[in-house]
Amino acid sequence: MEIAEKIINDAIEFRRVLHQNPELSTKEYDTSQRIQNKLKEFNIPYQTGFADTGVLGIIKGEQGGKIIGIRADIDALPIEEISGVEFSSLNKGVMHACGHDAHTSMLLHAGKVLNDNKDKIKGTILLIFQPAEELSPEGGSQRMMDDGVFDEYKPDMLLAQHVWPDLPVGKFGVMAGPIMGNSDRFKLTITGSGGHASMPHATTDAIIAANQVVTALQTIVSRNADPMQPAVVTVGRFDAGTKHNVIAETAVLEGTIRTQSDEIKELTKKRFFEIVEQVTSAMGASVDIEFYDGYPATVNDAEWAAELKKSINKIYGEEATPELLPSLAGEDFSRFLQAYPGVYYWLGTSVGEGQKPLHNPAFKLNEDAFEYGMTAMVNMAIDALNKLAEV
Repeated sequence: MEIAEKIINDAIEFRRVLHQNPELSTKEYDTSQRIQNKLKEFNIPYQTGFADTGVLGIIKGEQGGKIIGIRADIDALPIEEISGVEFSSLNKGVMHACGHDAHTSMLLHAGKVLNDNKDKIKGTILLIFQPAEELSPEGGSQRMMDDGVFDEYKPDMLLAQHVWPDLPVGKFGVMAGPIMGNSDRFKLTITGSGGHASMPHATTDAIIAANQVVTALQTIVSRNADPMQPAVVTVGRFDAGTKHNVIAETAVLEGTIRTQSDEIKELTKKRFFEIVEQVTSAMGASVDIEFYDGYPATVNDAEWAAELKKSINKIYGEEATPELLPSLAGEDFSRFLQAYPGVYYWLGTSVGEGQKPLHNPAFKLNEDAFEYGMTAMVNMAIDALNKLAEV
């Protein structure tokens, strides 16, 4: 099914409104109201009250059948935008740097197309607008389910689309199995005994102990994990010391551990605790460990991934779905996929030379991708319900 140019342009315009008015996780009140207003305008029934700001649109086809759901995340990030686009964020220190504005607008306007073609729909399509995707490890997906988002309409399959700046417009990233990784994080507070810089023998230097921990943690990936199994241990923050002539009493490290398989996650976590505790002890320091199990890996159903590829290839040819490697970025849609089969896939949105990655303050996306993203969404929804009708 083709989508009229006007609807695509409307979706781009609404995306820009959302981009100018980003809201942080759990604070998406205006965003939620804008979504509800659009659903009213499009005559799409909806329900609210899921994770506070979450919204569920409901499109019932004229032909009876199964139920599928399509998710869009709606929150923004605590980033000061420097992209330079004319519709840059008006909220200081808050930015849609991960494309959630595009996800939301594309789903809304694809929903309009589907609602206007209910005679072609064999079943029910749920439009799931999820808050707090960026709020790892809590997230918004589990809260939506706990609040009963699927109590009345239990989906047989779920979809989620994410903009992907590494892919050119017209390309899609579709794969079976893991596409995104386990994303855990940690905070270490290492305590020694401070003192004068000229008398280190009378102290236990927290910076030296912390340095040893940072170095030793890298051996988890290089010497403990199977090199054929993806794993990353990153220390992203190191905060210690007060003055050039004072040996630090404490040092704070924060970081993340990314893995693809649960087996490697557990191995990495076990070695993490062993190394941190034993290295700090050997240095004569103590440590307080805060470890947060984050989002699980996002694992696509193999059969539905194949069906999604068929839908895309039918429209854009086989070259539209190149073979790609998964990412170790985290994604809250993973918890939906633990409960229901489905597919999370990437939409190519590269602006070409100078493209910045997701979560960068200068991130931009190519709005030419809207036509591809909305067309894929609409056709996959119809094709999926047709497939379910055959079962």
